[in-house]
Amino acid sequence: MNISFSTSAASLAAPNTAMANRPVFDADLMNQSSVYEPGATHELAKQGKYRAPPGKRETVIRKGSGKTWEDPTLLDWDPKWYRLFVGDVSNDVNERTLNEAFSKYPTYCKCKVVKDRLSLKSKYAFIAFKDPEDFLKAWKEMDGKYVGNRPIRLSKVQDDKYGSIATTVVSGKKARELDKLRRNHGKPLDGRPVPY
Repeated sequence: MNISFSTSAASLAAPNTAMANRPVFDADLMNQSSVYEPGATHELAKQGKYRAPPGKRETVIRKGSGKTWEDPTLLDWDPKWYRLFVGDVSNDVNERTLNEAFSKYPTYCKCKVVKDRLSLKSKYAFIAFKDPEDFLKAWKEMDGKYVGNRPIRLSKVQDDKYGSIATTVVSGKKARELDKLRRNHGKPLDGRPVPY
């Protein structure tokens, strides 16, 4: 059995124009693949390019004292920032007071004052810096200085003690369980383990 293939010289010399004009890869491939790198979703979310898929929400899961809760207020804090814990704050200290005290450091980002729910008195605060040099300089210079009516005590935030601020995307059953935990004030539901 003889099989012969006939090709013309013109078809070999000139490539198919449809094949030549077809893109080899998707131009958006690099942007799509960066979503799967750790921390890339946070960067894209800050730029407004990434949104959680429909039916899902992005949150921060916190654990402590046998309780589990979600804290969406921490979505504004970048996990790459260098954070200081501010203890012994006086009752008159608020975020504006801390902004005034720490604004002399160029990479100072933001602060958050935690207040008692019942008395609305300031308990402690957190401060964030982008640069480790400013972080260390502020820690050295401001520890023991008066902010408000009392000297403040500064220490480095330890993720194992205060929890990580890494974001998590939850959906469906996990989101419903977190909503139940929020309504139950973070206590386990009927002795069952918490979803995280």
